[in-house]
Amino acid sequence: MTLTSYVSSPANTRLPNIIRSLPILLLLGDIFGLLICLAIAQWLRLDQPLHWLNPLPYGFVCMTLAALYLADAYHPDRQIAGLRAPARIIVCNIAIAFFISALIYLSGIGKHNPISWRSVFLPSIGIFTIWAVILRVVAVKWVRSHALKSRWLILGAEDNAIKFAQKLLVLNPLGKLTVLAEENQTTIDLPKSNLSYQGNLSDLLQWSQESWSGVIVTAQINFSKSQAQQLMQMRLRGIPVYTLPDVYQTFWYKLPSLLLQDKWLAFSDGFNLMPGYFSMKLKRVVDLILILFLLVLVAPLLLLVALLIRLDSPGPVLYSQQRSGLYGKPFRVYKFRSMYQDAEKSGAQWASQRDPRITRIGYWLRLLRIDELPQIWNVLQGEMSLIGPRPERPEFDVKLKEAIPYYEVRYLVKPGITGWAQVMYPYGASIEDAYEKLSYDLYYIKNYSIWLDLAIAFKTIRVVLLGKGR
Repeated sequence: MTLTSYVSSPANTRLPNIIRSLPILLLLGDIFGLLICLAIAQWLRLDQPLHWLNPLPYGFVCMTLAALYLADAYHPDRQIAGLRAPARIIVCNIAIAFFISALIYLSGIGKHNPISWRSVFLPSIGIFTIWAVILRVVAVKWVRSHALKSRWLILGAEDNAIKFAQKLLVLNPLGKLTVLAEENQTTIDLPKSNLSYQGNLSDLLQWSQESWSGVIVTAQINFSKSQAQQLMQMRLRGIPVYTLPDVYQTFWYKLPSLLLQDKWLAFSDGFNLMPGYFSMKLKRVVDLILILFLLVLVAPLLLLVALLIRLDSPGPVLYSQQRSGLYGKPFRVYKFRSMYQDAEKSGAQWASQRDPRITRIGYWLRLLRIDELPQIWNVLQGEMSLIGPRPERPEFDVKLKEAIPYYEVRYLVKPGITGWAQVMYPYGASIEDAYEKLSYDLYYIKNYSIWLDLAIAFKTIRVVLLGKGR
């Protein structure tokens, strides 16, 4: 069972918002813990209080927090390279201790500021490690205790509803789901003991009197006036009522297109990234400022990569490919060549994780996403943005438009070098994977904000540094 599963099935009406804020709460706990541990270590070593106006402690705090973020320590449920959060915290803090100790030694700053003595800093990291591990263990146990009380009322028993309910129970086997079918639906055989069929909507009055974590309306149901009043009363009692797309959007940060309908899209909020909106104009200004800074920063790397590609295999350094841009308009995207020359002489193919067409240097370029850097030019040209849905090849677009509902919505905004789908979904090369990625792209387009772009930027840095490029 994962902590993410608890997010998906909260124990009471307040729990979803609390769990969504869990990374922030853990971050605040780490900041408090680091400062207190530094104060304790200085008092034990120097018998004097910490000087709170001294900038050095805050520098140590920022470096440690950055390391914990890269180790994904703010999602205690995740396992990376076989390591759970406590183990990742221990490894991370050992690494940061060595790094900052070396920095103190090489800079000589310890001669002028006692707080930077290794005899102060290292004990504080040791104490903080215990604090951080305990904090995550307590958080997981707290969420698990609430998950035991999770109870959802599901209205409607269509295939999508049952698939969703079964998926929810796989993620959180502790939860209890009660299904009320529509009047014209027959009795359904549900195999799981904690997923029970309890009649149809005519029984809603009886079930509406109970306490629920939430109510999920899974289809376009024609509620009677009395049923609508019962749902309204549940809302007024503090029980949230969701449509199926709302559940995915609220708890899984995606919008599966098979669940969407024109009416839902027309009346739901969001979609503030459309052409002509102020947010799109501001996004373009930010793109230009950041891309010029990035170009100066990575210029030496671009030259080094070009040399390595030349030495590794015959062929050009850059590779251009036609992609679909804003409104589906084709443009040429530029990348560092990561495949052998004439790799697609037999036609366009989706790349796989261990694609034999990829060169030795190309493997590392893709892993670290360095092959995408020449798209800086596409951003300068206004054909792309730094952040947005990844542009697809026109050859694949034809198939995907036919197979996936609302696929073309992703081209209402400029494509990006990185995006929400790239940092949230693992490597994929099929129509099914394209469908999953589209669900994240739709979430991004509907819920765009500068804060979401900032989150994608930080997640991209972690993906690159941890070698999870695709």
